Amino acid sequence: MAMAPTVKVVLGSLSFAIFWVLAVFPAVPFLPIGRTAGSLLGAMLMVIFQVITPDQAYAAIDLPVLGLLFGTMVVSVYLERADMFKYLGKILSWKSRGPKDLLCRICLISAISSALFTNDTTCVVLTEFVLKIARQHNLPPHPFLLALASSANIGSSATPIGNPQNLVIAVQSKISFGNFVIGILPAMLVGVLLNVLIILAMYWKLLSSQKDEEDATAEIVAEEDVNSHRFSPAILSHFTSLNSQEWNSKMETISLQSSPNVNGQKGHVDNTLRSQANSVDNEIHRVSSGASDSARISSESKEVLSTVPSKGVASVASSRDVLAEQSLEEKERWKRMFWRACVYLVILGMLVSLLMGLNMSWTAITTALALAVLDFKDARPNLEKVSYSLLIFFCGMFITVDGFNKTGIPSNLWDLMEPYAQIDHIGGIAVLAVVILFLSNLASNVPTVLLLGARVAASAAAISEADEKKAWLILAWVSTVAGNLSLLGSAANLIVCEQARSAPHLGYTLSFWRHFKFGVPSTLIVTAIGLMLIR
Repeated sequence: MAMAPTVKVVLGSLSFAIFWVLAVFPAVPFLPIGRTAGSLLGAMLMVIFQVITPDQAYAAIDLPVLGLLFGTMVVSVYLERADMFKYLGKILSWKSRGPKDLLCRICLISAISSALFTNDTTCVVLTEFVLKIARQHNLPPHPFLLALASSANIGSSATPIGNPQNLVIAVQSKISFGNFVIGILPAMLVGVLLNVLIILAMYWKLLSSQKDEEDATAEIVAEEDVNSHRFSPAILSHFTSLNSQEWNSKMETISLQSSPNVNGQKGHVDNTLRSQANSVDNEIHRVSSGASDSARISSESKEVLSTVPSKGVASVASSRDVLAEQSLEEKERWKRMFWRACVYLVILGMLVSLLMGLNMSWTAITTALALAVLDFKDARPNLEKVSYSLLIFFCGMFITVDGFNKTGIPSNLWDLMEPYAQIDHIGGIAVLAVVILFLSNLASNVPTVLLLGARVAASAAAISEADEKKAWLILAWVSTVAGNLSLLGSAANLIVCEQARSAPHLGYTLSFWRHFKFGVPSTLIVTAIGLMLIR
């Protein structure tokens, strides 16, 4: 592609540079407007500087990607309400056999849930779980936070819905869901295993120094607190069952309605009245033993007998109210269990549909709407949890990257690299992987995919159709695992870092250098071994 006029090249490069700075450093001092506004600013400048026309800007927005992203976010909201992530937290802490076992569980669960529910969602909901479990066992948090973030990135590479760059690749390449999974799954599984081994090798001594007896003065988080973090448990009855003594007292009160006749002798009447008075918890005054007036005895006995039945009726009514409330609560509990089961079945149906090759965007949107209808409530509170700022960020990014492509700079740079990055030999694959690794950490993985995707695929298509598919999968694998290289490499890393820092009473700061020291060897080894397994 020929270079655009010099003015367009300069203005287009300036617009892209502003977008890049604000995307990588959203709180930059001279313009702290954040990633979303920075993305829109870059898009607006591309149009104002006439690098692209307004119609070209609208056409650059990839609606299928936005639809798939929106659908998966809504599905994640309903999965959260259905306690899916609470159950994942329980699996983490259930019968743990020590810190190494816990670390392996975190890696496995993080990878699997990221492949199904996106890496960002997994990191959002599991970070505080991990912090609480580490504190419960008196363990240093950073090995487990690194395991969570890195495994989430690796695991998300296995499916088109695992992360945003895979969404873009799946839509642009038109590779089916099943073929995508089959192509990358072996590399993902081996990558997760290697990642576990690297973390264990780096922190073996630290994880082996766990105290057999935890410090008695340390505030240990209860297991129930770990298991119930963030998500409300199923509705339980607010009424406790009556204990046997209270129940017997109620029954004695009710039985007073059939008390014996008092038309006997004076002593017999006196004793009967005292027995009845005791059975209603001293609410009836005792009849004086020194009374000698028969009329007074008769009057008091009538008063007692008139009071007892009313108390018995009130007790019966109270018991019925309690039983009715318990029955209602039990019915609500079963109703919620049925709703959760239906949510899981709908999600299973979505995965089956994706494996069958149905349109991924409309499958995700249909699933989201099916869950909203199944909920049978106003969907607005659930839809408000969708990250619309992320969708807007993608819109601005599509326009900005398309404008930068039209300057001709990416095409000319690729023309220089293409002869050395052919995927039909090992050297070419290595060069391509290095380029993707570098750009993914320089410009972030999604812009890298947008810049390189079509060019890498076209170059591979000239070799064979199978190589074209392999080129897309290599791009997906390397751009995703590249996120583990540094703390700024992926949004999932930043989410874990921020969630850990701001966690109430559990705050922990994961430093850039501590992550970098682990990220470099992990990224290089996992990427290299995984490339040999991409089909």
